[in-house]
Amino acid sequence: MSVAARVKWCANWANGSTALGFAVGRLGRARMTKGPRGLYLASGYRFEFPVAGAFTVGNVVVCKGDWKELQREHPLLLTHEEEHSWQYVVCGGLPFIPLYVGALAWSWVRTGDFVSRNIFERNAGLAMGGYHERSVRTFGAALRSIRPGTAG
Repeated sequence: MSVAARVKWCANWANGSTALGFAVGRLGRARMTKGPRGLYLASGYRFEFPVAGAFTVGNVVVCKGDWKELQREHPLLLTHEEEHSWQYVVCGGLPFIPLYVGALAWSWVRTGDFVSRNIFERNAGLAMGGYHERSVRTFGAALRSIRPGTAG
């Protein structure tokens, strides 16, 4: 493991995010295996939340299906998820979670989807995560989309 990967591994254990990742994986009855560069891969997660094929908590990358199959379909996905593990380091661990939720909300207001203007997803590489960028919309369009009986 490289020095950088060791730093990330140690930081995410120290800040509690990897421990939470193990708890989430265990709660979702995922199978845990060691992955590359200090990551842990949790396959077969059984909950419907969050709505994503894969997500990262600390150094634990969780997916609903099988990692090998997911890698064949999306060869850059693990690189994208590893970037999220670095984001946990930068945010000091668990503060990443509310910051990420805020970024989801901001993106939805600006584009009508949760990732296009989410700074964390953009910095991890939208295309590597399998996302397509949507155009920015006006605040008026955002307001119309949440009022009943109006078009957005």
